[in-house]
Amino acid sequence: MKNLFAGILIPGALAVVGAVALVLWTNVGPVGLLEARVPGLDRPRTAEAPAEVRPLVGKLTTFEHVAADLPGAWPWFRGARFDGIADVGPSLARNWPVGEPEVLWSIELGEGHAGAAVRDSRVFVLDYDRAASADSLRCFALDDGKEIWRFAYPVMVKRNHGMSRTVPAVSEKYVVALGPKCHVSCLDPATGKAYWLIDLVRRFGATVPPWYASQCPVIDRGRAILAPGGESLLVALDCETGRVVWKSPNPRGWTMTHSSIVPMEFAGRRMFVYCGKGGVVGVAADDGSILWDTTQWKISIATVPTPVILPGGRIFLSGGYNSGAMMLQLEENDGKIVTKNLYKLGPAVFGSTQHTPIFFDGYLYGVREKDKQLVCLDPDGRVVWSSGSQHRFGLGPYTIADGLIYVLNDTGKLTLAEATPEGYEPLAQSQVLDGNDSWGPMAICAGRLILRDLTRMMCLDISKR
Repeated sequence: MKNLFAGILIPGALAVVGAVALVLWTNVGPVGLLEARVPGLDRPRTAEAPAEVRPLVGKLTTFEHVAADLPGAWPWFRGARFDGIADVGPSLARNWPVGEPEVLWSIELGEGHAGAAVRDSRVFVLDYDRAASADSLRCFALDDGKEIWRFAYPVMVKRNHGMSRTVPAVSEKYVVALGPKCHVSCLDPATGKAYWLIDLVRRFGATVPPWYASQCPVIDRGRAILAPGGESLLVALDCETGRVVWKSPNPRGWTMTHSSIVPMEFAGRRMFVYCGKGGVVGVAADDGSILWDTTQWKISIATVPTPVILPGGRIFLSGGYNSGAMMLQLEENDGKIVTKNLYKLGPAVFGSTQHTPIFFDGYLYGVREKDKQLVCLDPDGRVVWSSGSQHRFGLGPYTIADGLIYVLNDTGKLTLAEATPEGYEPLAQSQVLDGNDSWGPMAICAGRLILRDLTRMMCLDISKR
């Protein structure tokens, strides 16, 4: 009888154990990412090659098209000076007859809010291809919107108010893009040839933010500047090789936010200012050391707007979710940089959920979270004017060029107004997009305005006829 029970129970128990082991094995997932040979990345390994530059999976597709030669650039998030103001170019129209501004081209994109960068007559956009389950850095011609090349790598991203959110950074030799799951690619902007592709989660212990990454990378003197959080608050990577130039410490354990890095000069030091999850930090551009930090400004839900640099060592910080705004003052004390809180504004005065205010000709312009009105503030935080209850703009973007402010509302209506403290008076309006969630950052170059909604990007002719 004992042998009979043993003959039944032991095989049954082994079957149960095997089934449990199979379930665990199929649900835990791989320990590391599998790597495949990628054209342009299959260089011989050397003893000096660091692990972070080993290729992930990627594919380059090229198209038979060449961009026309057009002047100007909008090379990264918020333009050439990181201030949301376009460089001087062609004179821009101050009114729009019916049917204008003219649509020069329009393209469909995957769901998201990623804005464009422009350089050397090329438009660079980080897209998400749902059918292929891949991030896709795409290059288009500025003149006609035709695709020149695309570089894609597989990554699973579920819909969460869209997927892609970042603006690439492009210099003469490099274009750097940060994907929604914190993958960073560095390519040749003319050809799309890959220099390197890394995962900030694997390499630096980054945590993917809620609603995915929306931090826009910075290229500074041939280095890609990123804020992974995790083991290193900020890092500088050589754009040619992907090697670490420096890593800043992260003594407070701050994680990545949706805010972006902005360069700043103060007291003879060049630094990068960043809003981490828990405060604001200034990191030395030469070696990554922390020059100062403060916990006076932090947002519990989502930190999105980028710090605004004002003259005299001032930094304007704003946020949503009833956080309001604050003006920070840097001061030098015995060779050290310290911070002082000049003033704090309640959300009824000013706060911004998504987009970063613009400091122009001595005044701050931005869309206030509380009532969605465009407002003008003086540097001391006093409201000079607001657009009024009949002119609300939701969560849409805005930018300034040729003394004009362009503001897009949620549903794609574009408003043109003078950027002046004298008062708000719209000059023209046009329903340029028919979609929803028209939230992607704008870009202006060569008399052209590039904007998007959730699924479409278009280029408008805003030059003076």
